[in-house]
Amino acid sequence: MSFLVAFNWGWIAGAAALGFATGWVSPISRVRSQTRVNLRWTIAVVIALVALSLSRQLPGRPGYWLDLGLVMFGAYLVAACVGSWLRYVLLVRPGMTRSDET
Repeated sequence: MSFLVAFNWGWIAGAAALGFATGWVSPISRVRSQTRVNLRWTIAVVIALVALSLSRQLPGRPGYWLDLGLVMFGAYLVAACVGSWLRYVLLVRPGMTRSDET
């Protein structure tokens, strides 16, 4: 894993930067974009891919690409959450009301 990160740090940093930018520009909404069934299938697929990666059943280049894809996906998701949270903290200002703006 350290070889994967050391050799592909640029790609991982790019995925994180893209995730941060996506999280920053995405509006915070309370609307459900996925149904529960789709969300469960998505989580099941991600868990299956992580289990496949950890069990090392996919040898060679396909296993390497799976590991790299999972690391980049994780970096993207974490950075998107951080970007969205920072936008909320810095721009929305939870304790501020309309009368405080003037």
